[in-house]
Amino acid sequence: QVQLVESGGGLVQAGGSLRLSCTASRTIVSFSTMGWYRQAPGKQRDLVASITSGGSTNYAGSVKGRFTISRDNTKNTLYLQMNSLEPEDTGVYYCNAEAIGSPSGRRYDYWGQGTQVTVSS
Repeated sequence: QVQLVESGGGLVQAGGSLRLSCTASRTIVSFSTMGWYRQAPGKQRDLVASITSGGSTNYAGSVKGRFTISRDNTKNTLYLQMNSLEPEDTGVYYCNAEAIGSPSGRRYDYWGQGTQVTVSS
């Protein structure tokens, strides 16, 4: 079992910045993909950004050019740098980690409890 703990959320004004952190209870090098998901009230939980073990990144169209995802394997931590925040970025942000078991090939998914981000106009 793996525990993921998010931090760094808060209340900011539009145009401001935040950096979210997700720390895992074990080394993250075994995770094939890690990502950040966002869930706004009354909406689905959608992918914001992801990064593979090889460093390949993917972003939702709404955050491209404003958010940057990164990982520090030595600290077992995933980051999301959020700049030029907009009210539409408001929601609970969840950390996700995906691993592929060997030799079964079974997919494992782990989730954090989430951290609230609120952007005021």
